[in-house]
Amino acid sequence: MANAAPPDAPVPTLAVPLEQLRHLAEELRLLLPGVRVGEARETTKEFNRETFWRRFNEAAVTVSTEATTLTVVFSRLPLPSPQETQRFCEQVHAAIKAIIAAYYSLPKDQGTTLRKLVRSATLDIVDGMAQLVEMLYVTPTQSPENLISYNSVWDACQKVPKIPRDNKAAALSVLTKSVNLVKDAHEEMEQAVEECDPYCGLLNDIEEDNSDNHGDEEGILGCPNNQDSYWSEEDQELIIPCLALVRASKACLKKIRLSVAENGKKDQVAQLDDIVDISDEISPSVDDLALSIYPPVCHLTVRLNAAKLVSVLEKALEITKASHVTPQPEDSWIPLLINAVDHCMNRIKELTNEVEL
Repeated sequence: MANAAPPDAPVPTLAVPLEQLRHLAEELRLLLPGVRVGEARETTKEFNRETFWRRFNEAAVTVSTEATTLTVVFSRLPLPSPQETQRFCEQVHAAIKAIIAAYYSLPKDQGTTLRKLVRSATLDIVDGMAQLVEMLYVTPTQSPENLISYNSVWDACQKVPKIPRDNKAAALSVLTKSVNLVKDAHEEMEQAVEECDPYCGLLNDIEEDNSDNHGDEEGILGCPNNQDSYWSEEDQELIIPCLALVRASKACLKKIRLSVAENGKKDQVAQLDDIVDISDEISPSVDDLALSIYPPVCHLTVRLNAAKLVSVLEKALEITKASHVTPQPEDSWIPLLINAVDHCMNRIKELTNEVEL
């Protein structure tokens, strides 16, 4: 008797579409840590800037296209079949892997400032796609949340062609952002000083409650009863050199940026990175000082934050002075700004001389 034919191998069953989306979202999330800490892949090939940017741009276009397709097919009924969903998920996963691989192909010797911008763009795209897939899984068919998530991916992909193409351009971009942040902080401080009441909006109710209290002088003046909510005369005197120090910080960043723009060389990536790294610390230090002048003011905190900012500024100026962007180290603007910064700090020390450090 002839042997019976072996039974057909079982056909693997695919998960339902929404379960496949959930799995895809998890896979995309698992890629994010690697992008955050990933190093450039070593290669013996000579780096070609035009080839890299063409590859990176094309990868972003592909991701945008896949995001559009996925949003459309899962925003209407009936939902795709398991087989169709598998194909869509594979295409999305491949597109994301392609843009990550493109990022990894950018060598470190092209500059860490440039790589940080490319990495940030890559993370925005991967994270945006993961959020989109999650929303399509949670709320399939049309919903405002799906559209918002899709627009987030689309916007991230559209920003790729606007990324600076070399490390000097990247440095100028980051320095410009720092200048604007410090400018905004300075303007907010000045506005608070002019109003002489940074919490006026929060105290309207208190003032209204006091409006009928004609026997209370503070109520008539519209001042809060809590002395911790406004500046004393000593506080206001201390704010003056703090404002001057922030103004000097803005001037330092502007001059550093101008020096990079006029004298920076694209092949001097390490020096440009050093300038950007230290300059990037100025804005957070300015923010710390700005926050410490709001009442109730702790003079010790103001002095410490001012000293921290001065240290960062002086280091930034010294690094800039020693670099190729300052062809004449004796250039008068650097010692002039150092003197201005020191003068502000000395005045802050005078006004806080009773503070024990």
